[in-house]
Amino acid sequence: MKIAFIGLGNMGGGMAANLVKAGHDVRAFDLSQDALNAAKSAGCAVFGSIEDAVSGVEAVVSMLPNGAIVKGVYSDSVIETAPEGSVLLDCSTIDVATAREVITAATEASYDMVDAPVSGGIAAANGGTLTFMVGGSDSAFARAKPILEAMGKAVIHAGDAGAGQTAKICNNMLLAITMIGTAEAIKMAEKLGLDPQKFYEISSQSSGYNWSLNAYTPLPGVGVESPADNNYAGGFATPLMVKDLRLAMEAAETADAAVPLGARAAALYEDFLGAGNEDLDFSAIIKTY
Repeated sequence: MKIAFIGLGNMGGGMAANLVKAGHDVRAFDLSQDALNAAKSAGCAVFGSIEDAVSGVEAVVSMLPNGAIVKGVYSDSVIETAPEGSVLLDCSTIDVATAREVITAATEASYDMVDAPVSGGIAAANGGTLTFMVGGSDSAFARAKPILEAMGKAVIHAGDAGAGQTAKICNNMLLAITMIGTAEAIKMAEKLGLDPQKFYEISSQSSGYNWSLNAYTPLPGVGVESPADNNYAGGFATPLMVKDLRLAMEAAETADAAVPLGARAAALYEDFLGAGNEDLDFSAIIKTY
């Protein structure tokens, strides 16, 4: 399949490379020449404009920083430029309202489109083991699914347009809460004289079991190997967690949803980012304890 891929950053570059590995003809665009060079080395054809990249394709995949950019890219350069009937997949994490607006515009212009944000981080993007949470019609999901399967281990249809974004921001709000709780518990146990590794061995097999502890242990040398064992490099960067928490807080306000723990987690991560930790994985918040 001929696929345009727009946005080749830390996540998009690996995703585009996996589409090439799956046998697709990938036409790549990014504002960064370094990103284009990396995509070319991975087997993508590279282009100097979005319009050129989407010409003659059967599908368009995007991985972009925010809703305003997603809206601009699709309204200005994809819709009415990509061949009519192409399937469009936005894998960015953006606000629900913008996702729905862009999908509505695409549908009215005779495209199938889904919002398909991801979970898994850079390592999963490179390894093709992402989880995709997909919003859109049944027909759009059916067309998007084989493309997403080339980049991930799980592709889940969450519901109508915007449902993917809803799932992503709620999931990551929960992740922030559990990571903070895990960090607090580990450090409290340590200060009370319990070996953190022993605490991990006990809690990871009892009612304290959770993903932040069991699969992403935030303390170096304890539990499973994680970014903590690499000076908190790689993984899911703190600015990305803060971005998702801001989206979650905006959505909660719109929906009149009570999220006291989510709000506290958002405030703690805002403080952590503001203290100069923008280059660290989100699990490094354990440093504050």
